[in-house]
Amino acid sequence: MRILELKAMRGPNYWSVKRHNLIVMRLDIEDLEQKPTDKIPGFYERIQVLLPSMYSHRCSEEHEGGFWERVKRGTWMGHVIEHIALEVQTLAGMETGFGRTRSTRDEGVYNVVFSYIEEPVGVYAAKAAVRIAEALIAGTEYDLADDLQKMRELREDSRLGPSTGSIVQEAVSRGIPYLRLNGQSLVQLGHGIHQKRIRATITSKTSNIGVEIACDKEETKQLLESYEIPVPKGRVVRTEEGLEAAVESVGFPCVIKPIGGNHGRGATIGIKSLDEAKVALAKAKEISRSVIVERYITGLDHRLLVIDHKFVCAAKRTPAAVVGDGVHTIAQLTEEVNKDPRRGYGHENVLTRIELDDHTLKLLELKGLTPDSIPPKDEVLYLKATANLSTGGTADDVTEMVHSFNVFLAERISRIIDLDICGIDIMTDDISQPLNESGGAVLEVNAAPGFRMHLDPTGGIGKNVAEPVVDMLFPPGTPSRIPIIAVTGTNGKTTTTRLTAHLMRSVGYKVGMTCSDGVYIQNRLLMKGDCTGPASAQFVLKEPVVDMAVLETARGGLVRSGLGFEHCDVAIVTNVAADHLGMKDIHTLEDLAHVKSTVPRSVRQDGYAILNADDDLVMAMRKQTNCKIALFSLDENNRLVRQHCKLGGLAAIYENGYVTISKGEWKLRIEKAVNIPITYGGKAVFNIQNVLPAVLAAYVQGLKVEDLRQALMTFVPGAAQTPGRLNLFQFKNFQVVVDYAHNPHGFEALGKFISKIPDSPKVGVIAGVGDRRDEDTVNLGRLSAQMFDEIIIRQDRNLRGKSDDEIIALMVKGIKEVDPNKPYKIIKKEDEAIRYAISNAKPGSFLTLCSDVVPDALALVLKLKEEDEKVSFDKADIPNRNKELVG
Repeated sequence: MRILELKAMRGPNYWSVKRHNLIVMRLDIEDLEQKPTDKIPGFYERIQVLLPSMYSHRCSEEHEGGFWERVKRGTWMGHVIEHIALEVQTLAGMETGFGRTRSTRDEGVYNVVFSYIEEPVGVYAAKAAVRIAEALIAGTEYDLADDLQKMRELREDSRLGPSTGSIVQEAVSRGIPYLRLNGQSLVQLGHGIHQKRIRATITSKTSNIGVEIACDKEETKQLLESYEIPVPKGRVVRTEEGLEAAVESVGFPCVIKPIGGNHGRGATIGIKSLDEAKVALAKAKEISRSVIVERYITGLDHRLLVIDHKFVCAAKRTPAAVVGDGVHTIAQLTEEVNKDPRRGYGHENVLTRIELDDHTLKLLELKGLTPDSIPPKDEVLYLKATANLSTGGTADDVTEMVHSFNVFLAERISRIIDLDICGIDIMTDDISQPLNESGGAVLEVNAAPGFRMHLDPTGGIGKNVAEPVVDMLFPPGTPSRIPIIAVTGTNGKTTTTRLTAHLMRSVGYKVGMTCSDGVYIQNRLLMKGDCTGPASAQFVLKEPVVDMAVLETARGGLVRSGLGFEHCDVAIVTNVAADHLGMKDIHTLEDLAHVKSTVPRSVRQDGYAILNADDDLVMAMRKQTNCKIALFSLDENNRLVRQHCKLGGLAAIYENGYVTISKGEWKLRIEKAVNIPITYGGKAVFNIQNVLPAVLAAYVQGLKVEDLRQALMTFVPGAAQTPGRLNLFQFKNFQVVVDYAHNPHGFEALGKFISKIPDSPKVGVIAGVGDRRDEDTVNLGRLSAQMFDEIIIRQDRNLRGKSDDEIIALMVKGIKEVDPNKPYKIIKKEDEAIRYAISNAKPGSFLTLCSDVVPDALALVLKLKEEDEKVSFDKADIPNRNKELVG
């Protein structure tokens, strides 16, 4: 078997709008196409032995054991691999269960689709599932444990930690979108201008000064002491000489910890001798140059959590420990503790496995012990110096036991240090007694306290501590989203996108726009190139100045990785026509329509899908949506539009020469099409069609008729506003139009416009590309022969799979099918073809340049136009010339 392609979906996609995290593996099962599972001796028995838990897979049988029945009856290996990939993820602690496997037009090639929790794990599971299946087919041994451990490690490396994850989960439950800004814990909540950021439990509101104070333990202690808050006596040291003086002053037992440490790293408690102190000093200096030596306050370790200066909860923490039985070694006792089903690798369970690492070995060594030592019966032996859950410690919720004075103290400390999220470590024998009476002390203040101990305590009831964080960042009624208008279709997307963005900017929105020319923020180009995929969409949604997104959404990104957003407020579908068919298993117009339908199917329930009522494939999408529908049509008598409006629906139509909005039985005339610059006096019918959905999108977003009318009149076609979209240039003796038309549907629309131009002869500079079907390229040749009197065939810079001679031959074939005598010339380089066409243009001619690299073509045409119009300057032409000053 061969994996031909492996990609990850990260948003609404071709396979599922609801399930965003999917692995899509294009798999060639080769000769196994002739060998379903019932034809492979022993396969059924071996898979049951290796993966017995797959009994729970219902498959299409809708009951447990259903998948086993399918395997016994005979199913294909792609289907089996789908189920294996899901099961190994579940066994590794990431339970997930959606999958589907579909055959393709290529024999033996399948698209194996399954859900994932963490993307690197999903990719690994795909490859592992193929290896496992091959081992089961061959009847060879397979060590599943290695794969499961590797997946656990990948999960820990890639996933959000418990604290960040809980905040994100709480935000998502409230409909607040999020974006990961790096591979660690930096996350954006909300879009555009409404965004807030978190990094673990540091937020956009966290005081930088507060963090700096909390990270300097000595400064924290001094500040708290000045506010009459009980803290342990201590001194800062850097050397062994300073250490001796410090322990003499502080006394034993003491604590040594790095000034800039966190999560208990480098800290040692209960030090009773100078030798122990020297070892602890070396350990602490691995973390920071300066080390604090403090009096060891006996008692129980408590963590009080304060969010937005309000006490939320408290936990009593205990370091990882074993209890001796007089029989088993420390290592054996540790392994027994680790059998607790609540313990797992990293953060996968409530508790973490206890590891006998170097720090544990040093701790044991100080006590004259090794992992092979046998502690006496009932002796509690602590294996870590601190009580962190990440090193195997435990935590019990004690929120209800905290004395009101201690609550007051914690809230006061959060304001003194100035932290919006604050973890306060207190050592006391009894948290239910006031700290100033119990003899306890505040040990530390943490600027990024972990939430795990509160979310899933070892004992007591867990607290949703993420809730007050999200309340603080997004108080009730605070917006988190910006409006998103997404535009898809085969042709007209870019013009419709640009016009829609222009309409929204005209009333003051700060618009972020993506299109096939680049990414624009506030009408400034920040990224060049085809930016119609999910990464470009997220670039806009991450932009902190944007309060409106208008996103062109093309087929490529949808198939490659899905949408870059979960929901949009408005979706426009311009049309569905033949383009890129035969690629990525999209063979028919119906397949292509299904891809495009991803966008309207992702519209929010209170949003609008704006559909082309003149296109049957687009109209069929309305049955798949769960939102409001608005229609547009160039035919004012379109039966579907009339029915829609009769029922109170919204539409935009070309009516009696006007661009008109129909609102139920009422009609709101916007402007005569001939007066709208982008229609070229009504000749560019396809641009009238592009105006209709753009006007609708702006209207449902609150623009008034007067605003729409004025904005339409200021959207002037040209290299600045609509680069490469019907850009007309008037030379001295002829005209040139530059257009991006690159498929039969686009050529037909362009041809109708050219037919209304009286200029003659009509000359076309055309090209084909290699990622189209042969019949599509031949058809471009046919259409060109019908449109132009003379043809110049050039070649695109990116051939995309075919040689230039192959593409040109197909174009010529189409031309000759229409007119064997049609004059044509082959000039492969685009710049040479353009120069030739312009330098040889006859007076009164009309040149059409179809370009795929629009910026280069426009720059060249503008340069040649400047040369054509060059006028000599004569000083005598200066008005009111003073001959004494100007010779």
